[in-house]
Formats: sequence, C-alpha cells, structure tokens
Amino acid sequence: MPQTNTLFEPLKADSRPLADRLRPQALADIVGQDHLLGPDGPLARMVENKALTSLILWGPPGCGKTTLARILAEGSDYYFVQLSAIFAGVADLRRVFEEAKMRAEQGRKTLLFVDEIHRFNKSQQDAFLPYVEDGTILLVGATTENPSFELNAALLSRCAVFILNRLDDAALEKIITRAEAQTGRTLPLDAPARASLKAMADGDGRYMLNMAEQIFAQTKPNDMVNSDALIRIVQKRAPLYDKKDEGHYNLISALHKSVRGSDPDAAMYWFCRMLDGGEDPRYIARRLVRMAVEDIGLASPQALPLTIAAWDTYERLGSPEGELALAEALLYLATAPKSNASYVAYNAAKAFAKKSGSLMPPKHILNAPTKLMKDAGYHAGYVYDPDTEEGFSGQNYFPDGMAREQFYDPRGFGFEKEIKSRLAEWASIRAKKRGS
Repeated sequence: MPQTNTLFEPLKADSRPLADRLRPQALADIVGQDHLLGPDGPLARMVENKALTSLILWGPPGCGKTTLARILAEGSDYYFVQLSAIFAGVADLRRVFEEAKMRAEQGRKTLLFVDEIHRFNKSQQDAFLPYVEDGTILLVGATTENPSFELNAALLSRCAVFILNRLDDAALEKIITRAEAQTGRTLPLDAPARASLKAMADGDGRYMLNMAEQIFAQTKPNDMVNSDALIRIVQKRAPLYDKKDEGHYNLISALHKSVRGSDPDAAMYWFCRMLDGGEDPRYIARRLVRMAVEDIGLASPQALPLTIAAWDTYERLGSPEGELALAEALLYLATAPKSNASYVAYNAAKAFAKKSGSLMPPKHILNAPTKLMKDAGYHAGYVYDPDTEEGFSGQNYFPDGMAREQFYDPRGFGFEKEIKSRLAEWASIRAKKRGS
C-alpha cells in the first residue's frame, strides 16, 4: 500500500490561521459592504442573475476584496484563478490566458482575480484587453489605490468599478463575535481594550483577526486584559498612509478644508494623522503658507509672516520640537477670519490683463527723466497723493480709454473690514473729484 505524502495533505482545520478559518463562504457572510451586497446591491444582483462583468474592486486592505472575488466565481460557476501583480509577469499572464482559452473550448469560463492590479505597468494592463473583450477571461482586479489614477483608461472602460468600504466598528464587532464563537472563547479584553483593538485594526478585518489570534495564544480564559496590556501583546500597526499616493492627497485635502472651515480641532487631527503617517513636515509647512495667502489673505495680514516664521522655526529646530511651531501656526490659520478676496482679485486681474493687450499706462503716471519725454507729456498733471488734504488724489491709473475695473472686493471680515471701509471712502472721494 503506497504511503501518503503528508507534505501535500491539507492542513487540519484547527491549524489554519484564524482569519482563514473565518473566511466568508457566501455573500451574506461578508460584513461592512451592504451597499454592494445587500438585497438591492449591484454585485448581489449580478450573482443572482449569473450576469457577471469584468470589474475592479477598490478598497483598503482587509475589507474583503479577495474573498468577494472567490465567492463571485463560485456563485457564477467560474473557474477561479488568482494572481498577484506584485509577483506575476508577462509569462504568467500568457500562461493564464492560454489555459483560459482551453477551458473556454471545453465550455468552462474563467474568472481571473488580480490582486494589487495597479502594480502592473501600462503594457501589462494592455495585455488584458483582447481577452476581456472576447470573453476568454472575466477580470476582477483588486486595488487599494484610486483606479482613476492607477489604471489605464482603456482597461477602466471595460470594467465596472465598485468601491468597498473600510470596515467600521459595527462590522469589526461582528468579526470579533464570529471569532469568539469559532474558538469557543471570549476575548479576555475589558471594554476599553476591546474598543482599542478595533481602533488598532484601522478598518482591516484580517489584521484584527491576526491580533485576536495573538491574544488567544498569549492569554488564559480567566485573564482580563486592559488597553496597556493589549499594546504589549500586539504590535501597534503603522498607519495606512502613502506619501506619494492617494492617501497623501486625501489627508492634505482634509487638513486644508478643515482650516478653511475654521475647525481647529479637525485641522489638528488631520495634521497629526499626516505626521504619524510619516509625512515630511516641510510639505505641511508649505501648505500652511498657501492657506495663509489663499484662504485668509488680508483678513489677517499676520497669517503669512506667522506661517513663514513657523516654517523657519521647524528648519532651525527640526523634529519633534519644530512641529509645535507648525501646530501653532495651524491653529492661528484655523481660527483666523477667512477671505479669498486677494486670491480672486489676482486671478481676475491676470485673466483681464491677458486679454487687454499691450496698452500703455497713462502719461501722467510715467516718469520723465529726459526733456523729450517731458515735451511728450510724460508726468504732466501727476498729483503726489501724500500732499493732498485727504492723502488720496483719486487720479486714474488704468490705461487711457479703458474703463475702470474692480478686481479686489474685500469680504469685510477681520482686517479687511477696515480695508473695505477705506476703499469705500476713496471711491466717494474719486467720484466727487471727477464730478467737480
């Protein structure tokens, strides 16, 4: 009787990782994606009608992309093939396509699941097109990055894009409950520690199950673990943040809009999230300067020099002391009166100057260093404003023949309230002098 080769025997159920043992087997088992998998969800309808199309699953790690692809294949009677774009190359793709052709000839359809599909370059992505078009494969790509930026337009046009949610606390709690039922043990965590576990998972169900498995392995049923002990048992996860990809732009957008919306607490939260993710404080410093000129302007003229000073302070002190200067500047910006009047005036004047041609300034505001220029009327009639009674002459400074334009319209908040009053007074003086 031949001996069994134990090397290739399947693992016993209890020896598999907890995350694998709890892998959902049906759409109803997947948590946190009701918008796609609920009774009226588009993916649920696709499976029900056995009408799958090629698609891209976009979502954070641990939200169920791979599991969903497997269930879609099984529910629609497709042969499931999985590749990782990190490890696969052109040769692997050719082999998959040839095998899929042979299956198609035998009447069996192939669902090719490509994890991290955004890692394939343009030519590799183009290789999918003919096989997707002729039905040799049904492509399901998974990505943690925005497909709009990372995938070819030609490939995107042939695939439906579905966004998977980051798992919220309710979804993570369901997963914990399933883990407890599967193991027959309650996680020995007090209420704050249980909340901390879900926070440390950062929306990743797989990672949370891996942490739960460590807790089960390192505790006894009668133990009770608090938050401090929990951190000693499991390592703190690095934040999900890539300084070059979408997370970078999403967080700086959140920071900028929190400042613009005068919410110092939200601004401080996003600031710390970016620092915790490894963002270069100099990049944040540059953005603070931009906020000062774009969103505050002359409503609080101190904003610009203060942000420059904070940036300079960071350069002198470095981290972590210099980051406090950036935090101080951030709070100033978030609590300062807001005005984009300078920004609007600049853009309006730039557009007007571009279309108005090369009109000369009026001669009375031109210097006349030579006799010829004086004879031509340069500087004739110029009035020196500080010598006037009001300190304002009201003369015309636009080209002769051009109607007066108003580009700067102060909003009337902060210091711009005074500016607005001053401009109104000058407009009145100008009108009187022109009428006299």
